[in-house]
Formats: sequence, structure tokens, C-alpha cells
Amino acid sequence: MLECYNCGSRNIFLLGFVPAKTEQIVMLLCREPCLSSGTIKEKDTNWDISAWQPLIDEKRFISWLVKIPDEECERRARHLYGQQITMLEELWKQNPSAKLDESAKKVMVPVLPRVPLRFEDSGQYVQIFEPLIRLEAENDKRIKEAQTQSGIRIRWEWSLNKKRVAYFVFPKEDNEVRLTPGDELKLKVATGGETTWEASGHIIKINQNNEEIGVELKKGTQIPEGQPKYTVDFVWKSTSFDRMLRGLRVYNEDTRSLSGYLYHKILGADVEDLPLSVPALPKRLSANNLPILNAFQMNAVKKAIQSPLCIIQGPPGTGKTVTSATIVYHLVKIYGNPILVCAPSNIAVDQLTEKINATGLKVVRLCAKSRESISSSIDYLTLHRQVRELKGPEFSTLQKLFLLKEELGELSTRDERNFRRLKRLAEDKLIAAAQVVCCTCVAGFDKRIKKCRFMRVLIDEATQAIEPECILPILKGAKQLILVGDHCQLGPVIMCKEAAKAGLSQSLFERLVTLGVRPIRLQVQYRMHPCLSAFPSMCFYEGSLQNGVSITERTLSNINFPWPVPNKPMFFYHSTGKEEISATGTSYLNRTEAANIEKVVTHFMKAGIKPGQIGIITPYEGQRAFICSYMQRAGVIKQSLYKYIEVASVDSFQGREKDFIILSCVRSNENAGIGFLSNPRRLNVSLTRAKYGLVICGNANVLSKDDLWNNLLNEFKRQGLLVEGSLMSLKPCMIQLRKPKRLVFEPEEEGESKIEDKI
Repeated sequence: MLECYNCGSRNIFLLGFVPAKTEQIVMLLCREPCLSSGTIKEKDTNWDISAWQPLIDEKRFISWLVKIPDEECERRARHLYGQQITMLEELWKQNPSAKLDESAKKVMVPVLPRVPLRFEDSGQYVQIFEPLIRLEAENDKRIKEAQTQSGIRIRWEWSLNKKRVAYFVFPKEDNEVRLTPGDELKLKVATGGETTWEASGHIIKINQNNEEIGVELKKGTQIPEGQPKYTVDFVWKSTSFDRMLRGLRVYNEDTRSLSGYLYHKILGADVEDLPLSVPALPKRLSANNLPILNAFQMNAVKKAIQSPLCIIQGPPGTGKTVTSATIVYHLVKIYGNPILVCAPSNIAVDQLTEKINATGLKVVRLCAKSRESISSSIDYLTLHRQVRELKGPEFSTLQKLFLLKEELGELSTRDERNFRRLKRLAEDKLIAAAQVVCCTCVAGFDKRIKKCRFMRVLIDEATQAIEPECILPILKGAKQLILVGDHCQLGPVIMCKEAAKAGLSQSLFERLVTLGVRPIRLQVQYRMHPCLSAFPSMCFYEGSLQNGVSITERTLSNINFPWPVPNKPMFFYHSTGKEEISATGTSYLNRTEAANIEKVVTHFMKAGIKPGQIGIITPYEGQRAFICSYMQRAGVIKQSLYKYIEVASVDSFQGREKDFIILSCVRSNENAGIGFLSNPRRLNVSLTRAKYGLVICGNANVLSKDDLWNNLLNEFKRQGLLVEGSLMSLKPCMIQLRKPKRLVFEPEEEGESKIEDKI
């Protein structure tokens, strides 16, 4: 295996360089940090690093290393299309010596039925979705189990509950699944080729900027002596996929799992929409301790209360979480039955749980066992915490067993059996007493609520859940369903390209909208400065968004920042620095943009903006990693401040906001295109995260080749916001842009998965 000449690292992709005056020596240096920082060994300090050349330039090896093929070779060469290259790359992951022959093609391209808009019956529904789920599961397993890292250094700490926590850097791999809190990892130490120590634990903390993670091991785990190097393996769990497969069978076989209306509506049948018989609508639609609703939110609440199926579209900043919590509040007050509230992500569930709890309802947050050690703002509402704090004579034995288990690490067989029995009784009691149970969609099939029936279900962020995931909470006896989301923003994460193309990337929300179920749109946004919301409103929402905040409310006083137009806190910062292949070889970075971003960030902080108010987003993992390291090296103010600036992918920022957002577009080339920057949903998310100000860094010449970006750039130029030059002396960019086209954004035609482009 190759090593970096300077630091000996094997954990990152190595890039070769050659001195300008000779072609006899080839040195290998890490792109980050050895080459970028210029800190190489003392004996080599007479080398002019700036004169060195990369071995790979413009996606091809330089000519002295690999000769350009002559005409005869080109005549014999076979042309490969992008799809064939992708197929071959997928096969290489399983067989590195594989060739693209006919047999390989047959192996790589399974025949997958495409998800239709309408299904004949539930049997066809299962036949369509089951192979897609299995394919995605196989792909997920392969990707996660391949994330093994060796040569890892670990620092050990104690957690508050007296368990060992391993902290180490786990480098991200582009295009692959990211680690998340709750994932299980296995740590190993090998000596002489044999494993001498191993232990498993769950991730409880992830630092996005320096990629350090914390893994909590089981109580009583002994750690190795000295400072050995560890191997870290991902422990793949099939739980979510198993539950989805089981859910399909329940939908097909159990007629009592949901109402006949919802059963046929999910199939896409034409069913007459009859309003529910509601005793009486509440006179006051706003809920206790939540903001007063606007007219659009009130309309959504009324429709949700009265309809067996209600779809609510919540564009960015329109208060869909408040609206959802208000709907839940009134459903409980009107019907009295417990309500199941779900979302595909734990973050979304926690946010909605907090809002619902504020109304005074009795809420239980159901967490996966693997996430019980992860702290959050709603810990006190979680089932495991409430069980731990139950008082009274009937639970005194349980509390004693909790204490004993914490002290000893494990119980005797008899005590463990008694402990589990008492714990189940406590869980059942708390769930039975709850007015609202909140969990992820997949947890809708958790065994702790196996016997529960929920006639009313609300699913938040429904456009980010794949359909088999979304139906799980419905199969608990649902007669009324509310789906909340926005099909104009990013959809579900599908890692298997074949499954995505077959339709697994389309949410139930989106399919129902395509079938003609009209969503109720919230139309007053409370997040963005009015100038920030103008283009997204016109482009993605037919100009329907109204501003619920004024210019004054979204202007920070005493902030000295060189906005090109003082009363419009946004601009496009044009630069022509070229894109490069990232360190892993599967993503991109742009050094010029990173340098510009550091200057913008530094000026923000000098002007009085706190690091926590700033967010940097980019579609490319290579650029995210480079920006983090560059700011630490090149930042001119206190380095520790840069650590508190969140640098993340566009996708991970969906549903979130910051006061100031800086977007790095990265792509800057002659003819390679702009990749998934052309996805209108990703652009929508990118433009709608900021509250007070937005800076976009990119190459306007390259981006303007895309019709949607060309429209955006024309609008920025018209307002004097397309600029270039030094940050302190920005001047209008004089590039010529094509005349903008009238575009109609139709999200139902958008079927991309969130997989980063391959080189």
C-alpha cells in the first residue's frame, strides 16, 4: 500500500507530484494536510512546491506517466457510455478483476418492475416494492460493511454513566452512507494477524467538522494496555428493512391493519372523499403555548381535522412543525384517542415532539434501543427515561434492579428475567397513558407498541421517507392520515441507483399528489429576509409565498459587511478557480472558492457575527472536508472560532436554518457539466436555509449553462448582485448571460436519488 512521503499516512487517498526540473523522481504526498500546508521534511525544503504538478490533471494522467494513445489505439478502443462506466464500477466493488462483457451486464442489471402510479391490488404492491427493498438492503449492507478503517488511534474517556467512550477520527468516504448516532461499530486489535481484543459499541456523538466520533462501549469493558492501533468495522443491522418487508405482508394480508378507504387510496384507486363526522370544530384553532396561526395554517388544521386523508405542503419557513403540532393537539382534544406521530429522521421527530409537548399533551418519545445513550433536548420525554424515573411501590423493585445493574454491569439470570418483565410492564403503562406517541416511521413496528392501535396518524417530513417506510405507522389501525412535507425539496435517500430509477426514490406523498390529491399549501414564510425568498417563491411555488417577516425584522444592526446592495443581504461571488478531484477520488473540491469562503467567514466574525450563526453548505463532500481544513490553516482570527462554524452538505441541511449561509458550488470546468447541482430540489434547499444573509460562491460561466441557474444568475445580475473581485472592493461581473427561460418546476418528474456524482 502506498504511503505519504511526509507523514506516512495510509488512511487517505495519496496524490503524486513531480519536481518541475526533473522527471526522475516521483514523490507521493497527502493532499491534506501535507501538500496544502507546505510542511514537508526539512531535507526537502529547497524544493519549490508551487512548481510541482499533479499526476492527474483534467481527469487524466499527465502524458509523461501515461502516453496519449495514437490513432491506431483510438480506432481499436471501445466507447463506454456513462451508464456502462457506472455499471463497471459497481461490479468492481464485488470483483476487482471484472470486465464489462455481456455476462457481467446481465449480472449487474437486475430486471426491476417500475413503481406505477396505480396498483391493481395489494398483491401487486408487494411484488413491486419487495425486490426494491431487498436490493436497497443488499446495497446498504455492502456499503456499510466496506467502511472498515485500520490504523486508527483512539483516546479514551469515561461517560457520565461510567462507561468507556472511544473517541477517534473516522474519515468519510464520498458517495457512501454516512455514520449516524446510534450506529454500531466494532473495535478490534490484532497482533500477528490474530485478533487479541475486540468490543462493540454505539455512536453517541459525531463532530461534523473534524470527523471525530464517540463510541460508547458496554459497561465493564476492559481496554487494551498501551496505545495500539485499532481496526474499526461497521456492524450492519437489517432491522429497518425487515420491518418494511413485514409491513408489506401486513398490508397485503391483514384487512384490519387500516381502513378500507386508506387501503384503496394507497393503491391509487378512485375513492370518493367523504369528510369525517366531527363533533364540532374548535372555536380557537391556535393551540396552547404555540404561535397564533395565520389563515393558511388555520385552513390546513381544519382540513386535517375533517379529512380521512390530508396532505399539507410546507415550503421552507412556513411553520409546518407548528401547524402539525396544532393538528395533533386538536385531534386529541376532539377524539380523545392516542395519536401516533412519526417522521423518517430522529431529528424531525424530536423537533415535533418538543412542539407537541409545549401544548400540554401527555407525550412519550419512543427511541430505538441503540439511541438511548444519545442525549437530546427532549430526553425527559423519552420512554426509557420515563421508565427509569417511575415512582411508587409497584415499581420500587424495578428501580432497585436498575441501580444494581448500573453498579455491577449485569444481573443474575433470575434478576435479569425479573428486570425485563417489570420493565415491560412499566413501558406498557406509560404508553397506555400517553395521548401522543412519537417515533420514527420504522419504529412504528417496534415491539413495544406491537399491540397498540392508533386510529389517527400524522407523518412529518413525509417526502423524505420511501413509501414502504411511510406505510409502517399507518398499519396500526389508521382511519385518518395526515402527511406533511414538501415535494419541491429533496426526497428520500436511496443509495442503490437501480432501485432509485425503478421508483423507490418517490415518496407516498409525491405519488398521491401526482394522482391528483391536492395538497394544502402553507404560504406565509417566517424565515427569510424578503429578498431571499423572492426567487424561490417565483421559481418553485408559482410566486405564492408571502413574507411573514419584514426587512427590518431580518436586518441586524451594527453589522458592517460589504453587501453590494446594502438593503439586499445576498450576492453571487463569481470566481473562475478550477475544480479538482478530491482526496478520495470520488468527489470534487475548489480551492479558490474555499479561499473566498474563508475571507467571507472571517469578515462576518470581525463584524460581530458569532460562529454559531454561520453555516457553510456544499453539494460535495470533498469540498466540505477541504473547507474545514483550509479555515483551520488559513483563518486569520482565533482558530478555535472556526471549529464552531458548521460546514455540511446541502442534503444534511434540509429542514434547518442559520442566520447566514454561504453556498459553495464547486463545479468549474470546460465541458464536464455541473453534476447534481442541476437538481432543482437541491437548489431550492440551498437558497432557503438563510434568515439574514446569503452568499453564493461559484463560476457563473459554468453554472449559467443550466437553465435554472441561468435564471437565478440573470436575476442576481439584474439587481446588481452578481459580483467579482476582492471582498472589500466588489464590482459588478460583466459576463454575458443567456436570456432567461420561463421554467415550470414539476417535482413529480424529479426522480433522482441523493447519490453524489461519480467521476
